[in-house]
Amino acid sequence: MNLKKLALLGAIALGASLTAGPVLAQQRITVNIGSSHPTTNIWAYAMKEVFQPEVDRLLKAGGGKYEVRWRESYGGTLYKFTDTRTAVRDGIVDVGMVGTVWENSAMPLQNVTYFTPFATTNHEMLIEIFDKLNTTLPALSNSWAAQNMVPLSSLITDSYDIYANFPVTGLDSLKNKRINAPGTSANWLRETGATPVDGALTTYYTNIQTGVTQGALSFASGIGPARVYEVAKHLTRVDIGAMYFGSVAANKKFFDGLPKEVQEAMIKAGKATSVAHGKHVSKTAAAALETMKAAGLQISDLPQAEKAKWVDSLPNIVAPWLQAAGEPGKQVLQAYFSELRARGVKPLRDWDQQNR
Repeated sequence: MNLKKLALLGAIALGASLTAGPVLAQQRITVNIGSSHPTTNIWAYAMKEVFQPEVDRLLKAGGGKYEVRWRESYGGTLYKFTDTRTAVRDGIVDVGMVGTVWENSAMPLQNVTYFTPFATTNHEMLIEIFDKLNTTLPALSNSWAAQNMVPLSSLITDSYDIYANFPVTGLDSLKNKRINAPGTSANWLRETGATPVDGALTTYYTNIQTGVTQGALSFASGIGPARVYEVAKHLTRVDIGAMYFGSVAANKKFFDGLPKEVQEAMIKAGKATSVAHGKHVSKTAAAALETMKAAGLQISDLPQAEKAKWVDSLPNIVAPWLQAAGEPGKQVLQAYFSELRARGVKPLRDWDQQNR
């Protein structure tokens, strides 16, 4: 009888272990990830090449309890650039590229750099600053939460300059010229004598070629792939500055429902994505400049005296933004410039000082 009992108990234990197997097995979590731009674009590149594999690596290194099944929708297959905020906010994707530059009405705080030009050309530093502020400054973190989003990795542009079909030797060169300067960047041309014309990287080539405009305010990593240099043979370095563009963000409701281990993996992967994004933009911009120079692009620097004249002649373009953004806007402006100065940056204009 004892032998029979032992055999029975053994069989029960074996059956229990087999039954428990699937419960202890790896749990698969489906994550819908996407963007309005293809992965060859500087803002979507690191999502595919760094964020996804880094999440996978971290989960595996953490014991492999969870595995992500990625459903990719890059290149605007689910939504266009005008819908990046609503796509992530409403859960069309769980993780996506959010271009806050196109959302000044809904997310004005994230556009502080576009209202404070000539601050810094260091785009990798800008990523560090906004990775920090998006999570530690209540005004910014609350604004993301209000949109049902969690920012994971900051997106930027390299520095804006003038690409034109004529040489720019000073401000007088810009008088009566039509320059593509979309959205908020139109403010940068105020008092220069130039007329800003709306547009995008996809329209600059045709605009300049057909005479709608004579040039564009833009950045090398964008102008190069768009081949605008074929019709705009002159690059004048103005150093208007690098700009914070938006973030890779997760739908907050989705993120809050994830296991803690997966949340932590996404946060860490977001930091790695930020570093990779900054380096990728540096590499892309440098390669674009080499390609453009080989194709005959003429590069010159705006004389310092003319640059100073431009900076000083600009009206207080941040004031209307502050009026609309209120006290949270003031907090973001002060925090941004404090972070710049803490890193040894001396902005060419102290926008925060004149708007206290």
